[in-house]
Amino acid sequence: MSLRIAVDIGGTFTDFVCLDEETGQLIEEKAHTTPGNFANGVINATKKTGINLEDTSYFVHGTTVVINAVTERKGAKTALVTTGGYRDALEIGRANRPDLYNYFYQKPKPYVPRHLRFEVHERLNYKGEVLKPVSENEVVEIAKKIAKEGATAVAVCLLHSYANPEHERLVGKILARELPGVEITISSNLIKEWREYERTSTTVLNAFVKPAATKYLDTLQKQLEEMGLGIEPHAMLSNGGTATFARSKEVPITLIESGPVGGVIGAAALGKIIGEENIITFDIGGTTAKTSLISKGEVKVTTDYRLEWTPKFAGYPVKTPIVDIIEIGAGGGSIAWIDDVGVLKVGPQSAGADPGPACYGQGGEEPTLTDANLIAGRIDPDSFLGGEFKISIDLARKAMQPIADYFGISVEEAALGVIKTANYNMLNALKLISVRRGHNPRDFAMVAQGGNGAVHGPFLAAELKVKKLIVPNYPATFSAWGMLMTDLRQDFIQTQIMPVAGCDLERVNAIYREMEQEALAVYEKQGIAPENVVFVRTADLRYIGQEHTVRTPVGGGIIKESDLPLIRQAFDRNHHQQYTFSLESAPTEFVNFNLTAFGTVKKPEIKKMDPAGSIEDAIKSERVIDFDEQGRLKCHVYDRAKLGPGHKIEGPAAVEESKSVTILYPGQSLVVDEYGNLIIDTGV
Repeated sequence: MSLRIAVDIGGTFTDFVCLDEETGQLIEEKAHTTPGNFANGVINATKKTGINLEDTSYFVHGTTVVINAVTERKGAKTALVTTGGYRDALEIGRANRPDLYNYFYQKPKPYVPRHLRFEVHERLNYKGEVLKPVSENEVVEIAKKIAKEGATAVAVCLLHSYANPEHERLVGKILARELPGVEITISSNLIKEWREYERTSTTVLNAFVKPAATKYLDTLQKQLEEMGLGIEPHAMLSNGGTATFARSKEVPITLIESGPVGGVIGAAALGKIIGEENIITFDIGGTTAKTSLISKGEVKVTTDYRLEWTPKFAGYPVKTPIVDIIEIGAGGGSIAWIDDVGVLKVGPQSAGADPGPACYGQGGEEPTLTDANLIAGRIDPDSFLGGEFKISIDLARKAMQPIADYFGISVEEAALGVIKTANYNMLNALKLISVRRGHNPRDFAMVAQGGNGAVHGPFLAAELKVKKLIVPNYPATFSAWGMLMTDLRQDFIQTQIMPVAGCDLERVNAIYREMEQEALAVYEKQGIAPENVVFVRTADLRYIGQEHTVRTPVGGGIIKESDLPLIRQAFDRNHHQQYTFSLESAPTEFVNFNLTAFGTVKKPEIKKMDPAGSIEDAIKSERVIDFDEQGRLKCHVYDRAKLGPGHKIEGPAAVEESKSVTILYPGQSLVVDEYGNLIIDTGV
């Protein structure tokens, strides 16, 4: 068996990448995403390649089923069981309103209504010591009420269960016995971290999506097995790792950003190969634009993710590790529209896969960014998706006409207006991930990916003052390719507040040992041998009196007294980098102890390209492209498949491949490196 396969579901297209480890051949394919049943899109993309799944040695899948179930509120009818007196913590939330002076502000609506929130009158203190035991009879009565209400999922989140999960496990065991067939989620199986509101929210969301995620993964696995797949498939996790379908069904909330993180991991892997430690990733698909920042080769992972957060809406906290990504509704299918005061907007509404942009001819009538790029000559209607999918410039112009008429301008000018509006929305996202976090974009290279990344990337990189833009091989399916470069990953956390100076080292070492044993047990179920598990330790520290923490690296092995000053110094450095100050004389304390466990797997080898012929052989045509302020210019159009190492191109130009196109602006140039990446000098 030699095939390694990755499939990534996007809002518009489902991307498929297959690497033959024996020949080094890479196959990419796209199929329309099928919102009615996402598994159909995966199967359709697989069938289009004509490969035999019996030859598969590894299969990984990035899915949107969890994020869609949550945002569309199409999950299970869920009940919550919590400690007496804390039934309303889920609804009270936090007092830090994002839009302080908005008199019409509405708090997030809980996923569990009040009549489905039940209280168990048990109690632990913050140390995990039992103050009042669980009454089994009380839990049985609660189970009867849950059954009467018809809930199909239950979240159990008790106060201070992060310090001692005993009560939660007992409640979960009783509920599982009394409610056969109902999915039970207990918070201590997800996170062992304080902050009851965030823990409760995360546990509820996991319970809410668990039945849907289980059904989807089971259905997809069955269909793949019918096509010949004989191995356990893996799912891409939000933390940048993978897990088997079996493990993913237990904690589906870890799939909430399953798809987008593949591109970030791929960019980090590519950076190691070509010697770029600092990278800004930029992924423009059909529905959204996503960006993340990699500093010194490290992908940033956060536990402060808030679903649906906006400057005017508090969102829903998800306290599981997620790659730090900023995502906006600006993709190829984003709809252009005029608001109530006459301002042109692009997104966040999207035409999606059905009906898609107007130019697709599938019933869409509203203008999109893809329609605008087609009108501006940046997309060739005869080469779209390698020529297999015909699009119509006439339909694009017809859809754009109302915007042109509203502003009294030509269709071409209206299309440029849509492109400029989308570009500056994307530029703002790029600034949020870089400049506004204290990073100088000049110190970074940008990796453009997604079907539209190379169309907009050269302009945006120049505007951001990024000197080098990298367009990798197969950019349109790069997120799926990145999934092939991932290891299995599990994250563990344990809240235990204690001062750094004079801390209980025996307890600290015991915490890490316990988490490592838990990780090994998880990987044993997934068939990963202990010698293939790698541990990375960190701790969340803060100055005593502070509210929030800074994550700090902690060495492996037994932590000794002599290690504490080094941990303290690392914390001071990280605090200064993040907040521009440090307090070396102030006492510090541990808050959380963290462990990341990687289950290492074999990854594909990236091979250098063979020499190519003359660059003139790569010229396929000429086309007039509208570069806005630089005018409409006649450009050479190059076939990327015929470009080889050392080939150089001066802008303006376009480089086409089967699933994407790179637009090179006047004053920019590119060179093809030894691996086939397009390295663009943005001219800044």
